[in-house]
Amino acid sequence: MDNKKIFEKFDDKNAFIKVTAPATVEGSQKAALNRKGNQMFNDGNIEGARRIFMTTGYSDGLSRVGDYYKENNRLIEALRMYWTAPDRKKSQPLIDKLAIVLQSMICEQESENE
Repeated sequence: MDNKKIFEKFDDKNAFIKVTAPATVEGSQKAALNRKGNQMFNDGNIEGARRIFMTTGYSDGLSRVGDYYKENNRLIEALRMYWTAPDRKKSQPLIDKLAIVLQSMICEQESENE
C-alpha cells in the first residue's frame, strides 16, 4: 500500500490523519524493556508499565494491565488493553457488558423523548 497516494487525496481538505504503526524493537531490547515493564508493574507504576508494554506489544503484560484496570472499574481502558493484547477471552465479557449498558442508555433516552 502506497501511503503517499492515500494521503494525496486529502491534501486539499486540510485534514489531519492519525497513522499508527507498531514500533520495531529488536529481540534483546524488547526482552529488556519487558523486564523493566514487569518491574514497574510490580512496583505499582502501572502507567509506566503500560507504555512499555504498548511499545513492545507484550501481550501478557497488556493483559495484566487490563486486569488492573478492570479491578479498578476502568472498563473502557481494560477493554483497550485486552483488545490490544489480543485477549479475546477477557475482552468479550467486557464487550457484552458495555453493549448492555449502551442498550439500556439508548432505551432510556428513547423513552424520555416520547
